[in-house]
Amino acid sequence: MAKPKTRYVCQACGSVSSRWQGQCTDCAEWNTLVQEAAEVSSIFAAKHNLQGGGRQIQLVGLDHPVALPERIGTGITEFDRAIGGGIVPGSAMLVGGDPGIGKSTLLLQVCADLASKGRNVIYVSGEESAEQVRLRAVRLGLGKAPVRLAAATSVRDILTTLGDNGGADLLVIDSIQTMHSDLIEGAPGTVSQVRASAQELVRFAKEHGTALILVGHVTKDGTVAGPRVLEHMVDTVLSFEGERSHQYRILRAMKNRFGGTDEIGVFAMEREGLTEVPNPSVLFLTQRGEPVSGTSIFPALEGSRPVLVEIQALTVRLASGATPRRAAVGWDSGRLAMILAVLEARCGLSFASAEVYLNVAGGYRLTDPAADLAVAAALISALTERPIPNECITFGEIALSGEVRQVAHAGLRLKEAAKLGFERGWVPAGTKGADGIASSSFGNVRALVDQILGR
Repeated sequence: MAKPKTRYVCQACGSVSSRWQGQCTDCAEWNTLVQEAAEVSSIFAAKHNLQGGGRQIQLVGLDHPVALPERIGTGITEFDRAIGGGIVPGSAMLVGGDPGIGKSTLLLQVCADLASKGRNVIYVSGEESAEQVRLRAVRLGLGKAPVRLAAATSVRDILTTLGDNGGADLLVIDSIQTMHSDLIEGAPGTVSQVRASAQELVRFAKEHGTALILVGHVTKDGTVAGPRVLEHMVDTVLSFEGERSHQYRILRAMKNRFGGTDEIGVFAMEREGLTEVPNPSVLFLTQRGEPVSGTSIFPALEGSRPVLVEIQALTVRLASGATPRRAAVGWDSGRLAMILAVLEARCGLSFASAEVYLNVAGGYRLTDPAADLAVAAALISALTERPIPNECITFGEIALSGEVRQVAHAGLRLKEAAKLGFERGWVPAGTKGADGIASSSFGNVRALVDQILGR
């Protein structure tokens, strides 16, 4: 006789346990295990052999010719750049980001552009009423776009409506954590409900050629809430990043089956919604007439797009015996400590009696080791009060020995700097120059100190 089984699923990480316990053994979260009914097991099912009774599947060779997927241009260049050139029919995308960052605003603009071109677009909101979405569209100047709206949380109702209306070119679900499938027990937002709802929606999209965009909530750590399998089920995972206190937003592809993950889209939050930023460097560079000590310009690289950012440093002398403070915003504090140690050990510069503050302008976050030389230049300039020329950019990786190492895509960084009017580049030794910009090479950090001090 069949015996029902019971299992306990963690609502934070999706791990399964045969018994309830206060703490999940995988993610160490407390009180997250929820009881779920598992499949019914039987002796016949346990002994059944799956090696027969199925249908033959077609096998093709790796060299079998295949056509490139057709893409639908949204009209928003930065969005198309991030996803690889446009939306692929039948694909599923997951968009995550902090609350209030602008996910719904961006997708509403995408829907309005596609609908204005004659595409059949449906926007389903599980968090807002259709009237609220319509009011936002009017505020953004999109009130006349032929986008069809709905406020629903039942996956069965949504798929039935789509089937009766002949499907759609684009379906937006805002958000997947609010969807509910009556095939699974549990409240919306639980691991089982998110997994089952997403699976049904993705299956419908693949079968009917409908492009699907799912909006996902994020946890306090910035990761997409729900089971990790949700990110494996979709074709593209997009992260909408940025600080709400700053103007800029970055759309970054974390996974893309139809393109690369080395491109970003840059937007600025304006009163009329999200606007494209074709030249992101203008967001992070300060316009000033005279050189200021403690600042340097670094050409960061986001995919194949260089972005020039300003690095600011400040040193404050303290009384003897006081403990100096080290603070870094937009830069790794551990790497700041390493560069300070190299400057003191290899160049004889003393920061022991000074507080050090480092900031990347515009709220930008740097993880590129090529910014080491620019950070060192800003620190040296702040300590010695010798400004770096305004028309100069700096990049290079610093080793513990004080050596300045070469970095990737140096020519692309120099070319972008020359395009924006910079005339000089402080680069590692052996770096090939670019037209329109003069290069000064440094083999070690001591040579950089001599350059700033005019020795």
